[in-house]
Amino acid sequence: MKVLKFGGTSVGSVESILSLKHIVERCDSKVVVVVSALGGITDKLIATSKLAVDGNGTYIEEIEAIKKRHHNMAEAVIPTEKRPQLLTELDTMLEELRSIYYGVFLIRDLSPKTLAAIVSYGERLSSRIVAALIDNTRLYDSREFIKTRHKHGKHILDSELTAKLVKDTFSKMPQIALVPGFISSDKHSGETTNLGRGGSDYTAAIIAAALDAEALEIWTDVNGFMTADPRVIPAAYTINELSYVEAMELCNFGAKVIYPPTIYPVCIKNIPIRVKNTFNPDNPGTVIKNKIDNDRKPIKGISSIGGTTLITVTGLSMVGVIGVNRRIFTALADNGISVFMVSQASSENSTSIGVRDEDASEAVNVLNAEFAKEIETGAMFPMHAESGLATIAIVGENMKHTPGIAGKLFGTLGRSGISVIACAQGASETNISFVIGSQYLRKSLNVLHDSFFLSEYKVLNLFICGVGTVGGNLIEQIRSQYDELMKKRRLKLNVVGIASSHKAIFSREGINLANYREELEKSSPGDTNRLRNEIIGMNIFNSVFVDCTASSEVAALYQDFLDHNISVVAANKVAASGDYDSYARLKETSLRRGVKFLFETNVGAGLPIIGTINDLRNSGDKILKIEAVLSGTLNFIFNEISASVPFSETVRRAKELGYSEPDPRIDLSGKDVVRKLVILTREAGYKTGQEDVMKNLFVPDEFFKGTIDEFWKRLPELDKDFEKKRAVLEKENKRWRFVAEMEHGATRVSLKEVDRSHPFYGLEGSNNIVLLTTERYREYPMLIQGYGAGAGVTAAGVFANIMSIANI
Repeated sequence: MKVLKFGGTSVGSVESILSLKHIVERCDSKVVVVVSALGGITDKLIATSKLAVDGNGTYIEEIEAIKKRHHNMAEAVIPTEKRPQLLTELDTMLEELRSIYYGVFLIRDLSPKTLAAIVSYGERLSSRIVAALIDNTRLYDSREFIKTRHKHGKHILDSELTAKLVKDTFSKMPQIALVPGFISSDKHSGETTNLGRGGSDYTAAIIAAALDAEALEIWTDVNGFMTADPRVIPAAYTINELSYVEAMELCNFGAKVIYPPTIYPVCIKNIPIRVKNTFNPDNPGTVIKNKIDNDRKPIKGISSIGGTTLITVTGLSMVGVIGVNRRIFTALADNGISVFMVSQASSENSTSIGVRDEDASEAVNVLNAEFAKEIETGAMFPMHAESGLATIAIVGENMKHTPGIAGKLFGTLGRSGISVIACAQGASETNISFVIGSQYLRKSLNVLHDSFFLSEYKVLNLFICGVGTVGGNLIEQIRSQYDELMKKRRLKLNVVGIASSHKAIFSREGINLANYREELEKSSPGDTNRLRNEIIGMNIFNSVFVDCTASSEVAALYQDFLDHNISVVAANKVAASGDYDSYARLKETSLRRGVKFLFETNVGAGLPIIGTINDLRNSGDKILKIEAVLSGTLNFIFNEISASVPFSETVRRAKELGYSEPDPRIDLSGKDVVRKLVILTREAGYKTGQEDVMKNLFVPDEFFKGTIDEFWKRLPELDKDFEKKRAVLEKENKRWRFVAEMEHGATRVSLKEVDRSHPFYGLEGSNNIVLLTTERYREYPMLIQGYGAGAGVTAAGVFANIMSIANI
């Protein structure tokens, strides 16, 4: 024999109620079917009660809407020959309900007893419809065998009497027994009571336990328990099996799949619970049982409760005094206030308790009254209540066998910039609960789901600023690698923001990279203020800001992003080469907050120069000297120049091929090389700025004044002098190289002549080369050489930085 419970959504529509019929009729054993009210009806009954007690005559219209809802359902699913009798039964009950509402309206009073009677009609009406729908069904009145008693102002189940009455009632079990859930009656007076919201689950569990059913099936509108709330975490998936303890913990912390008291009656009888989907009956759902075989996952699921208030009871008089906590919890219990989390300092001078927001005010009053004498004398402080909080629990019985879970939990939250206000862990280690600001709830759930491998994919959320040559190439590389990374690395690169110099688009779910330019063009105007506010305001987990611009205004946003635990990957050189104190603060913030500030492509495009310097220093080595050709543009120019290709033409070619900055004067002035040298010097451990670099340049200052058009017109004036010097170099078998040098912190850039014996002589095209002399590589310096310019390789270097964050 089985007990099947169908919730409000399972009897809320024609489709679902016909599915219920099919599910019940295909059972090969006797069943007790427990049904809830039609979806939304209980809320409507309560809302109508409030209209009536307030003297609002529109309650009559609501009664008509309730009547119409049930009539429409009956006419849609009940065969014609059964319909007249059913409609008569429904109308009789609805007239009773109308009379009760009229009484409430007349006397302006709504007692708990009257409200209990009103809400009982939801299940009484729905059960009549289902009984008429399914052939060979016997309808029972649950008020005859589900009995309650009054305690602390509430009706609680009389377990012993109820179990006896259930056994007696079903001693002669029909093939299909139908029971309205939720409703009950007082054992003494016989007045209608109920088991609380969600009580239909409880009704089913009580019956299943009393009759020693082979299984309890909870039919709802989801496939079972999920690893997290899928409305918050799209990657959440159904949990195949849970233990009773795990299910109870998840239910208590917001997983509204089943009503928490449901578990206990069947647990003690070792009756499995199956949670299944009325709309997808072939899905296996979730099985809840005593022991899970071959269970290796330490974490089964993450659950949460919003609307949390933390009340702190504190005072020096609490230290070492026996009975303080007893007084706290007795006072709250006597007033019917439930505490779902407790955190106490080891010094015993404070105890924090978590309650729901709706109970907070009364809880504060109760505790202030309980400790009034101590508060008056100053031995204790008045109760402190902090609202606007949320409580999260990670649940899994195998946590007790897995060291480091708590460390990983709090480390993950810390790296995401989420402060834990209070925490609690039981000795059984099946639940670690903690309280955070409610604004961090979504972010916390996502980052924990990702961190504990409950998600199918690890997600990195990217904000990309700049869609020029580098940014455009990066977006295309991400788009082309997207499926491969998901398949091979289980990594999802979710681009949630794209900004150009004038427009910006944002989407938490991710932007379609195939047509982002069209979407960007249609979007609202964007500036750096909007960029900052949107990114920080989105408060999204595992987020990375990627700067593919050369903007100082955008670089000025880095500090704010790092302060909000958003990693920064920059192709932009401004931040790393600008004011030293600002650079040092960015580095310190990233280290302190556990996020990344990466700018490998600031020097050498995709070459691993900065990373190598950091690796050497981290291993204890010291950088003594750096010699480098760091401008792919200038190297291209001095490799291209010849008797037939004058200097001005090589500059133009560099611009056309995308090797130079949009304004090539930045390259020719040596500013770009100076910035790169400053970055390398800083990363090598020396304090320096651009003003400290000695410069020996090759283009007169006057060429850098005026407009870019004027520059292009005047540039050929330099060709004759360059050709004269070049011809001499060619005879001497020498070449020009614009070299950046650092030695013990002293820096300079200059145009040098190198012969065939020099490592820089054979440097081809736009390649870069770096020689690192260190304490370990003193006699034979380390050499890094390769393609050092171009949008494609720079974008690839940025992509590599992003991937290094994904690998954390």
